[in-house]
Amino acid sequence: MAARKFREIADLIAAEIDGLPPGTRIAGESEIGERFGVGRAAARAALQELQRRMLVRRVQGVGTFTARRIDYLISGHRAPSWSQTVRDSGSVPRTVVRSCAVAPMPADVAGLLGYEPSTPCHLLQRRSFTDEVPAAWGLEWVPVDVIGELAIAVQHFGSLHVILRDMAGAEPQRAWSRASLETTDDHVAAELGCTPGDSAWLVESLNHDARSGRLLCLTRRWMRSDAVRLTIETGSAPPSHAP
Repeated sequence: MAARKFREIADLIAAEIDGLPPGTRIAGESEIGERFGVGRAAARAALQELQRRMLVRRVQGVGTFTARRIDYLISGHRAPSWSQTVRDSGSVPRTVVRSCAVAPMPADVAGLLGYEPSTPCHLLQRRSFTDEVPAAWGLEWVPVDVIGELAIAVQHFGSLHVILRDMAGAEPQRAWSRASLETTDDHVAAELGCTPGDSAWLVESLNHDARSGRLLCLTRRWMRSDAVRLTIETGSAPPSHAP
């Protein structure tokens, strides 16, 4: 009976929010409990059911919002730009710089970028949103000899892709990428606004200049799996035989 009740509530809310813009805030547990005359546990179960259907996204300490997963396409033929990829999916991107400072390059990062460990490197941390709801958080390592004043540039331009293109004169392109589905620890979960242990995509990308081959940066970005449907495209698309 209890299982039927929370599913009935979820069905009613799903019908009500159908067609609302992504990022619209909806009622929380206490409001749902009061409206339907059920306890907190049943209200929570109804919201969890909506989340399981990927109709809503819950942000810890903020609220519950209507959701639409975006298609995040990783391809050697597309620019490695978070903002452009989100726009192409039909959503509105926004990115907030959490910090940007020069730090010694870790050994694993240095090995991928082709530098000696502890070489000075910009470490950029950014939190990203789709339709004003937290969706991603990432670390980006950019050698100082690629961009000198990254901290100033990122405040003006926001997009690392644009900075590398317009200030470094590069044509950023993915040289290597790796994606895996991971469980979030406390820190990553706090940045993503989810619960520790929730699943998230971890996408690592080594980007180079398409013209010269010079390595430009290494990115490690965590993306909420309820916000992003990750698609990896390799090779060339077959020719269309549509009439």
